[in-house]
Amino acid sequence: MKSIVEKLLLVITSPIWLTMLVFIAILIKCRSKGPVFYRQTRTGQFGKPFTMYKFRTMPVGAEQHTGPIWASHNDSRPYPLGNFLRVTGLDELPQILNILRGDMALIGPRPERPFFVKRFNVEYKNYSRRHLVKPGVIGWAQVNGWRGNTCLQKRLEHDLYYIYHYSWLLDLKILLLITSKGLQPRNA
Repeated sequence: MKSIVEKLLLVITSPIWLTMLVFIAILIKCRSKGPVFYRQTRTGQFGKPFTMYKFRTMPVGAEQHTGPIWASHNDSRPYPLGNFLRVTGLDELPQILNILRGDMALIGPRPERPFFVKRFNVEYKNYSRRHLVKPGVIGWAQVNGWRGNTCLQKRLEHDLYYIYHYSWLLDLKILLLITSKGLQPRNA
């Protein structure tokens, strides 16, 4: 049922997000070389890998020499438009495609790359429980300030709180929080 409501919401708001997708894609093409979208393997529900889409915010091959690393607040790899997209969360807009494909939900724990999931499953008790639900574009942890390179234990606590206390009212609260205050620029 949640999936149907989310997809209906996306259809209703499609003129807005389609316009934003096209506008940002044109800006990226005008400002940098390479593809508009960045594709990355993430771990989804029940540990199933999927391809997540984002707007590309860094030069092509940015992790070629470093391997997988978490972006930090002072990350020098993004180009100027990419920094803006990250801080505002607009780089996540293409994940609407993941919702439509059924890989993600609008609300749920943020998906992580398999490289980090393997490590976190060892380091953090109950980390794998995050995969009992579909990952989301927006999560309870993010609206509470645990976005990006922050305390993973706190993010996990908020993700598990969401999973164990799931309700339509909690989803509505998250939507209202994200609408009223947006994702905070810190920790982006």
